[in-house]
Amino acid sequence: MDKNELAKEVAQRRTFAIISHPDAGKTTITEQLLLFGGVIREAGTVKGKKSGHFAKSDWMEIEKQRGISVTSSVLQFDYHGKRINILDTPGHEDFSEDTYRTLMAVDAAVMVIDSAKGIEAQTKKLFKVVKKRGIPIFTFMNKLDRDGREPLDLIAELEELLGIEGYAMNWPIGSGKVLEGLYDRKNHRIERYRPATEDQRFAALDADGKLPADDPIAKESTYRAALDDIELLDDAGNQFSEEKILRGDQTPVFFGSALTNFGVETFLDSFVDMAPEPSAKKTVGGDEVAPTTDRFSGFVFKIQANMNPAHRDRIAFVRIVSGAFERGMDVTLNRTGKTIRLSNSTEFMADSRETVNTAVAGDIVGLYDTGNFQIGDTIYAGKGAVEFEPLPQFTPELFMRVTAKNVMKQKSFHKGMQQLVQEGAVQLYRTYTTNEYILGAVGQLQFEVFKFRMLNEYNSEVEMTTIGSRTARWIDPEQLDEKMSSSRNLLVKDIHDQPLFLFENAFAMRWFQDKYPDVKLTAKL
Repeated sequence: MDKNELAKEVAQRRTFAIISHPDAGKTTITEQLLLFGGVIREAGTVKGKKSGHFAKSDWMEIEKQRGISVTSSVLQFDYHGKRINILDTPGHEDFSEDTYRTLMAVDAAVMVIDSAKGIEAQTKKLFKVVKKRGIPIFTFMNKLDRDGREPLDLIAELEELLGIEGYAMNWPIGSGKVLEGLYDRKNHRIERYRPATEDQRFAALDADGKLPADDPIAKESTYRAALDDIELLDDAGNQFSEEKILRGDQTPVFFGSALTNFGVETFLDSFVDMAPEPSAKKTVGGDEVAPTTDRFSGFVFKIQANMNPAHRDRIAFVRIVSGAFERGMDVTLNRTGKTIRLSNSTEFMADSRETVNTAVAGDIVGLYDTGNFQIGDTIYAGKGAVEFEPLPQFTPELFMRVTAKNVMKQKSFHKGMQQLVQEGAVQLYRTYTTNEYILGAVGQLQFEVFKFRMLNEYNSEVEMTTIGSRTARWIDPEQLDEKMSSSRNLLVKDIHDQPLFLFENAFAMRWFQDKYPDVKLTAKL
């Protein structure tokens, strides 16, 4: 691919993640985006048990059963001349680490907020990660079909709690049972909530920004209230600034209802227009690798086992940072220096996939993996090592002892342990002398998913015994004396055989530090 063709292809990419608090409607809006992208005929619903329809991005069996998203799905489609890469992240806070890593692989984020609840804890936590990266944030105030909070209050809360300017791209005309439509400031029109026909969905505004007096909506009190709010926003609100949006200092705010597919198409059109094309990424040395650089490079931000249970496969998700990918190309894995041929590659629509022969910077490709890759790995073509900045890691807070219930199935037990741990949702430790397995996780749900998947994907029933909440701290092997270990500070080793203590509580850690003042403990985040 020549340089001009590469630049043209890269400019068409829009790669973003969708973040939210659980139940804000993140997966539902993803479904509607896929509907407009022409890749599905009918939107599924997260709570698919009764209807038999499941959300396209919730491909794992436990997600279908429980109506939650616990993995990051990758979804790709073409829309209005752009190649859209959506990374649908887990909403549940126990899977924050997966979401944090995913946010390293995107160029923009869509923040979905429940208009009845406003900014919730998980939204605030994830927003901080996005803000730190300085990437554009687009906000969708969802569930307008239900009675919710005042739009002005929602914008004010957004600015106060998240410290970012909000600019309303459209404005509700009523909500819940009296929802009439949206006042579209960007496109200078009204979008009706209940149009008689599709042709009547949009109504143009006159030069004064108003509907004709005989329009049914113009006679509603909700319409007059919306005009008052618009006047206030025009006079005293923030001025629209594309520069601020691209810096992540201003967020365009869209109102709508994903469930009733209201306002979603307008949002998608605006997003495609305003969202940035792929950006450069920093290396550990501080250099930036531009997406239009001829040389291929990328990094692994996610590993997923058993996306196709029939084949028991393992896929490494790679964000292409620069250049063009071609199936069959040779790359170097920076961590080992080994050359690997990328002969089995795929693109995704949740659990369905197609072989991908070419891709460019901004795209996400899946590489069939036999155990070569780890999360955070850099791969590159050509000479001269490239290593991108490390991805964030969490230190676990909850710990469980894990054993196989059936000692005759040790092989499947060990295989399942190894593959699921490599996905990064749980951390694996072994007791220092007896090599018993201990799992560490950020939240309880991760253990439940682990147990479910061990049984259903590896036919290995496991017994898990809690050792409760612990504080993990690593120790330099040269300073280690195994006699330091006790029931209150359990000595274990991580998957790299590095020693660490699992302290029962803060008091136990202080006692240890008082007893061994020269020993350095690190949180290794």
